[in-house]
Amino acid sequence: MSWIVLAIAGLFEVVWASAMKHSEGFTRLWPSVITITAMFASFALLAWAMKRLPLGTAYMVWTGIGALGAFAVGIAFLGESASPLRLAAAGLILGGLVLMKLASS
Repeated sequence: MSWIVLAIAGLFEVVWASAMKHSEGFTRLWPSVITITAMFASFALLAWAMKRLPLGTAYMVWTGIGALGAFAVGIAFLGESASPLRLAAAGLILGGLVLMKLASS
């Protein structure tokens, strides 16, 4: 259950990072509200998952999900580059997450 909660926390991190981009420096109301709400949810779920998972593992997976998710949103919706080098870097992050999960089983 802790891993599921951690994954959801990571998804909320993607939401707040994306909403923050659209908030234009917290000058737009609704993207700012979504950012703050998703941040709270993400941190609360991360804290809950950390009760049962090691700090380093939980934090690495949470930030990794957020980083990969924000990367994907940037490519899919914001027209950011999907160059081979950027995709390889994302693949390395994903590989690290998989290894961290395997190491903590």
